[in-house]
Amino acid sequence: MTYQDWGNSYLGKLRRLVGDMKLINVAVRAIILDEEGRILFIQRKDNKRWVLPSGSLEIDESITDALKREVLEETGLIVKSYELISVYSHPKYSYISHGYEYQMVTFVFKITDWDGTLIKETDETLNARFLPLEDLKEFDIPPLYLETINDLRDYELTGKVIIK
Repeated sequence: MTYQDWGNSYLGKLRRLVGDMKLINVAVRAIILDEEGRILFIQRKDNKRWVLPSGSLEIDESITDALKREVLEETGLIVKSYELISVYSHPKYSYISHGYEYQMVTFVFKITDWDGTLIKETDETLNARFLPLEDLKEFDIPPLYLETINDLRDYELTGKVIIK
């Protein structure tokens, strides 16, 4: 999403109304694995970092509709089925975006079935690649996304949704 597009989003419009106060941002994050067990990461245009497909909920949209929309917008892939693996809401998951502070409430889903052809460059991304777990240290991946991958491992061991 370009800065201009962000201004027309729910958060952009809300930001104009409330000024500089910290806001809560409800978002989704997708973990998509290929048949070789590699995880899909996208390289963001705005900061060049490698992250999991993710984004904010918009007005009149369910959390799963946001998941499907964000994955499609950032990768070209169509989400067919998914399972919730974790929810992040602790205040430590705050971040700065477009010069403003947000506390995240993020629903993380493992995509269990998807279709389509991966698009490497979109309006929001420079690249998209399925990365082997052993190669993640070679990419500029923020710690939160590495934590999400570790949580996937814990979820797969226990089958219980992780709440943080």
